[in-house]
Amino acid sequence: MAIPSNTQRGKLLLDPAYHSLLEQAPQVWSLETLPAIRARVDAGICAATPLRFEERWLARPQGGAALRSCLYVPPGESQAGARPVLYYLHGGGFVLGKPEMADDQLAELARAMDALVVAVAYRLAPEYPFPAPLEDCFTGLQWIIDNAELLGVDPRRITLMGHSAGGGLAAALALLARDRRLPALCGLLLVYPMLDCRTGTPASPWANSTTGMFGWTADENRFCWRCLQGQQPVDDASRGYFSPSLAADLRGLPPTFMAVGALDLFLDENLDYAQRLSQAGVALELHVYPGVTHMFDLLPSAQTTQCKDAIRLALNSWWGVDKP
Repeated sequence: MAIPSNTQRGKLLLDPAYHSLLEQAPQVWSLETLPAIRARVDAGICAATPLRFEERWLARPQGGAALRSCLYVPPGESQAGARPVLYYLHGGGFVLGKPEMADDQLAELARAMDALVVAVAYRLAPEYPFPAPLEDCFTGLQWIIDNAELLGVDPRRITLMGHSAGGGLAAALALLARDRRLPALCGLLLVYPMLDCRTGTPASPWANSTTGMFGWTADENRFCWRCLQGQQPVDDASRGYFSPSLAADLRGLPPTFMAVGALDLFLDENLDYAQRLSQAGVALELHVYPGVTHMFDLLPSAQTTQCKDAIRLALNSWWGVDKP
């Protein structure tokens, strides 16, 4: 009996709801093609805000252009006093995207959870390499804390959330907030986070022949990490902020929820990070969804519904009304 190739095995494992991915032609990511990829992604964003939407422009401590932030505000007054905050960081491999990519989901979460959702349009690589995107994210978090009373939110119930590269930034921001001694965060929601700059390179500690064939590939991953790093080496003091998987100490981080597809290129780095969080004494909830790839929650499927429900349950557990 012939042994199936890696690609054939991947097709056999892929949930039928995602078979449309098999028809997608691979795209080449490079500095030359990036403008066209950005334009295509931006053209596909259909902003929809079925609740009050506000823009704020935040001053950067380092000066320069103001940082755009998007606020998704539930209708009416909160029935439970100051609202919790979901601080969201969008995906896009560090090189593209904007908060409106997740517009529907953010509006839905704001309404369903009676929470203020804040998302920032952080600067993108390669024009602005590390640490510029992370410092923008820190600026947004500091602004929420400093303006909690004005925003009508509870600074004890701030949760970070991110998809993909946004998940990597959220993980890095949690480390930075801990080390800069900001008030403790309530929780950390990481959806297939991009955590490890070694994935897809010869330096990767993992070799998994069933991941990274669809949705997000090793080639795309290598390009985006190179863009984030730019021309400067990352020193030992900052390598965990650049690539959270390389952080030496994960103690003192907030309760963490992680979700990833079993066929995602990031599966192994996510599992490794989850194990290290647990070993560091961090409260952890980990979900691995069978038969799905990177960005699985963008397509309707049973796993998509399960993941959204699990996120709401995690938020409820962190934001419960009986919380002191």
